[in-house]
Amino acid sequence: MTDNSLEALQGVLQYRFRDPGLLELALLHESHANEQGLPESNERLEFLGDAVLELVVSNYLFNRHTHLSEGMLTQLRAHLVSTRNLANRAAHFGLRSYVRLGRGEESSGGRERQNLQADLLEALVGAVFLDGGLEAASQLVLHFLGEDKDDDSFSRDYKSLLQELTARYRRAAPQYLLADSSGPPHRPLFRVQVEFEGRIVGEGTGPSKREAAQEAARVAMSLLETELEPPDGVTGSGQRSGALLPGEGDPALEDLGDCGGEPGSSPCSTDGTPG
Repeated sequence: MTDNSLEALQGVLQYRFRDPGLLELALLHESHANEQGLPESNERLEFLGDAVLELVVSNYLFNRHTHLSEGMLTQLRAHLVSTRNLANRAAHFGLRSYVRLGRGEESSGGRERQNLQADLLEALVGAVFLDGGLEAASQLVLHFLGEDKDDDSFSRDYKSLLQELTARYRRAAPQYLLADSSGPPHRPLFRVQVEFEGRIVGEGTGPSKREAAQEAARVAMSLLETELEPPDGVTGSGQRSGALLPGEGDPALEDLGDCGGEPGSSPCSTDGTPG
């Protein structure tokens, strides 16, 4: 690895190593170390970086998404630290061009493998942690993840999130109303509204009632996240002692079927789930 290459990589990382040897070790794949008879590869740094990465991402999500439950935070973290996502981020920064591979690994296309690219990213995080501490490693991780760290739309079920948010702070549950439907049978357009505590808090349209409801819930989330605060006498879970949320435990509410009804009719269910 030439000095110019190391210099270029440090520019990509937006971090300058005090100990360049750590950077070189992070780039040393096991296949190259074995071929050259070297005593160490980047595997131990990868092990350390994996733990640092999970800590940094967990801390970021905990502080960034204050209304999300443990389950949703876990889903988001699992996505961000997944092999597929890390490999995509490594490819985005061109990290694979810097790793040192053995001849066999190189000839078999190892440089393109997702596992190798994800492992390389983790090794670099471990190297920065050892060289500059947790703050430096945190900055690197957030730099690597870019806008992905704030994009949870891949897994967002806005209806469930809205239900969770309102249950946390209120006893009332959102209700979904089919306000309108139009268009020919082969290309329908539905308009769904979300009602909460006697007012419309969101509206969405879509080619199916399900998609329209998701959009309406997303709009409602944006509004209610800034409005809702725990009322007096309500615990952090949003329930008074012994209270049962409307519709809770009702098997009928698990059916997200067609919903039926005409525009303007009664809500499909008390948990707000038109089909």
